[in-house]
Amino acid sequence: MSNSLTASKKVMKTYLSELLTEPEVAEELSHQRIEKKLARKPLALKVNDDNKSLEKLLKTVSEPKEVRGQTVEYIDEIKVNTVPVSTDKSRAKSITKTPKSYRQGDFQAMFFDVAGLTIAVPLIELGGIHKVEKTNSLMGKPDWFKGVMLYRDEKINVVDTALWIMPEKCDETLKKSLNYQYIIMLNDSPWGLMAENLIDTVILRQDEVKWVNSQNKRPWLAGLVKEKMCALLDVSALIELLDKGSDIYQAQ
Repeated sequence: MSNSLTASKKVMKTYLSELLTEPEVAEELSHQRIEKKLARKPLALKVNDDNKSLEKLLKTVSEPKEVRGQTVEYIDEIKVNTVPVSTDKSRAKSITKTPKSYRQGDFQAMFFDVAGLTIAVPLIELGGIHKVEKTNSLMGKPDWFKGVMLYRDEKINVVDTALWIMPEKCDETLKKSLNYQYIIMLNDSPWGLMAENLIDTVILRQDEVKWVNSQNKRPWLAGLVKEKMCALLDVSALIELLDKGSDIYQAQ
């Protein structure tokens, strides 16, 4: 790995660390390194519709259907039907957080990584996992909008996660180093986040998460997983931001 690439990844990690750290937990997290690997082994998991181990999840990863001989009319249809990226600034209102079922008792989260950053999503809000395949780029979309990927009759709006999280930190060296393999579907929406690796599924206790209650500052952030020092996504709020064409700063 080149020195410039290593430096870029360190910058990204430091940046996310600063972004996520609330003042009241700064001292608690100051001696933890963001690149710390998941140290605690996950507890034994029951297998049911909402509760699957990573091994079970990996077996369900969908291979996208390759579409050949697409016509111009069909590509135009994708452009029309894809969730629009709004340019109406009046839509950029604060996102109200609603109570989540995982805010009661223990819950499972799946961890994945992008450019060395670890991100967690509540398993109950995971809409599925697909293998990355060719996307159709669309004109007039933000840089983080990778394009539309077709899976059977489904049109997936693919998000370049690294570019969405911190566009100004993604230089060309880092972009070229990304090895996206999976698309993490957000609940039942058409949005999917690109991921390099699926790390683990872990049962989290309520006191292992520094919950964020602000409705305005970081609506996409449900909380901070303290030990791993990574973001736990608020999926519904993230979907709203993506629908508006907003990046992590709520800028369009």
